[in-house]
This record gives sequence, C-alpha cells and structure tokens, in this order.
Amino acid sequence: MEQQSQLERLGLFDARVPRYTSYPTAPHFTPAIGEASFRDWVAAIPAGAAISLYMHVPFCRRLCWFCACRTQGTQSDDPVRAYAEVLLSELEMLRKELAPGVRLSRLHWGGGTPTLMPAEMMRRVARAVLDAFPLAEGAEFSVEIDPNEIDDARMDALAESGLTRASIGVQDFDPEIQKIIGREQSFEVTKRAVDMIRDRGIASLNADILYGLPHQDPYRISESVQKLLVLSPDRVALYGYAHVPWMAKRQVMIPSDALPDPHGRLRLFEVARELFLADGYDEIGIDHFARPGDGLAQAQKAGVLRRNFQGYTDDRAEVLIGLGASSISRFPQGYAQNAPATGAHTGKIRDGHFSTTRGHAFTPEDIWRARMIEALMCDFEIRSEEFIRDHGFTQERLAQIFAPAIARFGDMVECDTRGLRIPQPGRSLTRMIAQMFDAYDMAPSSHSSAI
Repeated sequence: MEQQSQLERLGLFDARVPRYTSYPTAPHFTPAIGEASFRDWVAAIPAGAAISLYMHVPFCRRLCWFCACRTQGTQSDDPVRAYAEVLLSELEMLRKELAPGVRLSRLHWGGGTPTLMPAEMMRRVARAVLDAFPLAEGAEFSVEIDPNEIDDARMDALAESGLTRASIGVQDFDPEIQKIIGREQSFEVTKRAVDMIRDRGIASLNADILYGLPHQDPYRISESVQKLLVLSPDRVALYGYAHVPWMAKRQVMIPSDALPDPHGRLRLFEVARELFLADGYDEIGIDHFARPGDGLAQAQKAGVLRRNFQGYTDDRAEVLIGLGASSISRFPQGYAQNAPATGAHTGKIRDGHFSTTRGHAFTPEDIWRARMIEALMCDFEIRSEEFIRDHGFTQERLAQIFAPAIARFGDMVECDTRGLRIPQPGRSLTRMIAQMFDAYDMAPSSHSSAI
C-alpha cells in the first residue's frame, strides 16, 4: 500500500506517456522527409549488409473495436490480392535501389491480418522477397496470424515458405470481454491455430494479451493467462489497452465506464506478471515475458536487447525497411514513413515512386537520447561507461543529464558513477522516467496511459 501511495504521488496513475518504440516518437515526424531522403538512405546501405524487412497488410475480415492500428475491413479477397501486387511492385523497386548482396536478418509480415492472403499469394510474396534478399545466417521469418483467419492450406504455405516464428493475438479469452471489444475468438479456435503451427515444426510462438480491458478483473485476467499458459507460447507481450477514441474512432464502441481505473490496471498487470513468472518465464523489459531459451531472454542476459516498432527484439540490424501503407523505416540517418492511407500509398507505387510522406532526420543529440531511452526501456539502466566510450561524455556531463530524473523520482532511481538504474520498486514508472530524457514537446493526448 505504501508503494502504491508513492507511485500515486509521482503521478503514475494520471500520466500519459509514449511507449518509446521510437525516438523521437511518430507525432514528431514531419513532411521534411520524403521520397528523396528515403532513396538517399537506401542507397547508403553497404553491399552485403544484413537488414530487417517489415511488410504491412492493412486489411482485416472484421475490425476489432479495441485496435488502434491503421486497418480497413474487407469481406472480399479482391482488395487483398490487389494490394499484394502493389507490395510486389514496391519490393522490386527496393531491390533495384539496394546494393548487391543485401540479406535479411528479420522478415516480418504484420497488419492488419497478413493471413487474409490466399495460400498461393503467400507463396508468391515470400518467394519474391527471398529471391530478392536471401536470409542471413540465423535469420527469422515471422508472421502475425489471426486464429480466425488461418487454415491448413495457408499454414502449409507459410511453413513451406520458411516461417520460423508465428505471432498470435489473444487479447483475452473471456467471452463477455471478447464481445465488448469486438474480438470473438474462443480458446478452442486459438488452440487449433497453435496446434497447426506446432504440427508444422514452427520453431517459436509469440502471443499478445491485453490488460485494462472493459470488465476485466483479477479473476478474469487470471483465467485468461492460465489458458494461454496451456498453449505454452515461447514469448508473450502483456500490453496495456490504450483507450484513445479521439484517435481511433472505432473505440467509441467500447464503454469507457466499464474500463478499470489506473489502480485497477496496475493490479491486473501484477496478477498476470506473477502468473508468467511462476510458470518459469523471464521478465523482459516493461511488458514482455519469454522462456529462458528464447532469443529475447538470451539477448537480455547478454545486454543486447533492443526496442523497435514491434516492441522488444533481439535483432541487431541497423536498418529496418517498412513496405506497405503506413510502414515506418528506420535508418542510421532517421525515420521514413510511407503514406498512411492505402489508396495514396498504392497510387504512388503504381506511378513508380516510393510513398514516403514524412519522417525525421536524426540530430547528434537524438542519437544519444534515443540510446538512453532504449537502455532504460530494455535494461532499466543507463551505463556511464557506454556513453563515455561511444558519445564522449564526461562523468560531470552525465551527472547533469541524470539530475532531473533523480530530482523528480527520488529513491525510485539509483545513481552513481556507474550510471543510472531503476530498481524493481520503480519499474512501473519506467516510461515516465524515460520521458525525462525526451527533449521534444509532448501532447499527452497523443499517448497512452503510463500504466
């Protein structure tokens, strides 16, 4: 109770802060970055480099009301097929721009629902990607799979194309909660999808589950987590539901008076966290859990865990290129985002242009601030040695940078000549502490609850 009171005094239950999957965050992207910048940054990738490739499919058979992603509903496969053709054209344009010998360290299909693509289209897209960019040693190919939108033919296509990691969205198994959030997906349907994945020898399974949903209580989330544990995913993302109906209009369908208050959200997170830890998962960053043999757990132990637009990752590639509407690319020089609207993106690609419409070019200060924020989000620690070695800081300069966080959060942070750390009692404040290293003005309405 005393710790909750301290967290309340520090503003945890009122704050709205970024999730820091990028720095600066997407609201600070500007139209100053366009196609010319994207082409220049692609051209700077050296021959033989290993990069990551993300392909976005913005279609769903139905629109889940909780979701804030850029997606559109379709009952026909025709728009999906037409869009896949655009992806293939965009891929070919990219291939022509890149230096020879570029390989993939990670290939990820996200959405939306990539598994809306018919089996033969999946094979064609995968073959085109791997013909253009072969997988590097130890590479991973992952796909987001909707258990309601997968069958043997499509699962066979993915497995035969080299899928190594499958990701499924669970959200919650309670039927009442599923109905309220517009995502009806029974445990039996989910288990059938997991069995298809396991039967084909797919090496790893990810699952997403949400806390903070309407009518969720400790008993209900406990029931959902225990059902998920029966499926034994290799890693789990335990995300807080972000209720932002002013940004995601479909969320007006969710009754705000049925949502747990911030204290309730924290309790829901803690109940789920305790169950994952009791089942032998390692805690990864602020909201992930992984089996000890999983790549995320190994990366955390080795001190090389990273954070990107998909959350936590063990990918070491310096370049992530996003294909498809709204996708964001990250280069050593900055971020570049494609046109968010599917029609605008499609029109640009069909005219032979990349659709980059906004982004951000890094300043030297952006680079060290981004690394400090990432270090806190991944390791709960900013190590002085790293910033003295890599960025030329002195202990005195680091002390000045750390001082505002120490003044604001007191004993919820620890600081000495080795660096700044967030001990266990302060880790629910991590995003707020990370915000102390963010130099950009912030509109709270653009971000989600700190807990």
